[in-house]
Amino acid sequence: MTDLNTMQSQDPQGCGDLLRAARERGGMSLQDVSQRLKMPTRVLQALEAGQWEQLGGAVFVRGQLRSYARLVGIDVEPFLQQAQVGSVRPAELVSRSYTPRFQHVFESFKRRAVYVVLTVVIVTPVWMGLRPQLGTGSSDSTTASLDVVPEAGESVPADPAAMTARAQATPYVASMTPIPRAATPWLSMRFKGDSWVEVNAPDGRKVEHALIKSGEERRYAQGEVGRVKLGDATAVEVQQAGSTVDLAPYQRANVARFTVSSEGSLAPVGD
Repeated sequence: MTDLNTMQSQDPQGCGDLLRAARERGGMSLQDVSQRLKMPTRVLQALEAGQWEQLGGAVFVRGQLRSYARLVGIDVEPFLQQAQVGSVRPAELVSRSYTPRFQHVFESFKRRAVYVVLTVVIVTPVWMGLRPQLGTGSSDSTTASLDVVPEAGESVPADPAAMTARAQATPYVASMTPIPRAATPWLSMRFKGDSWVEVNAPDGRKVEHALIKSGEERRYAQGEVGRVKLGDATAVEVQQAGSTVDLAPYQRANVARFTVSSEGSLAPVGD
């Protein structure tokens, strides 16, 4: 059996030999390790063979190596620091679905402007038609909400004629200012640490494939997301419709995978 201390001074790819030796020394087969880590056998074979480039992003490789090392009771940090896992870093992908903040503000202002214009176009003819009935003898008018309730103690005339005279004296005009409504994201992800993220639309189109830094946040509307993969699930807090999602049912090792149905339900994804 290869001496473990000697391997630590060799090329970083010797980390695979170190893992294999520790596993065999512990009397475990690849199938045993696969069941305990819930990790495919082909991934374990690639780790032991030093073929890290077959395993995807560097974040995945680091997480898988550390999980394997903890199971067999060895330390692979010197190998990771020496290798920097840089040779297997995938091509950097730039998200093309990100919309700058100023564009969000402009789009929101444009929608509100259209709403106000349409309201004026529809309401103004109606108000002009009712204006002769309200009378023009008084130049004073009061702008009030349609929801105004008479104050306590204020007398309300029972005579219809008196009520008509009162309406002609102080006509009320409904305010047409739109009420702003807060937009709540349907699915959001807040990053407490760096993590690789793959977000695909329901039709398979790439929404975002990138390494997201700690402190950043991503928000998506309903129907925009169909499948999600998180490289380090422990570093991401996922919320759906304002409620925090427990990622444990969708997590294997440090990686979480789940799909989102058209009704909004989440389901785990196999390898």
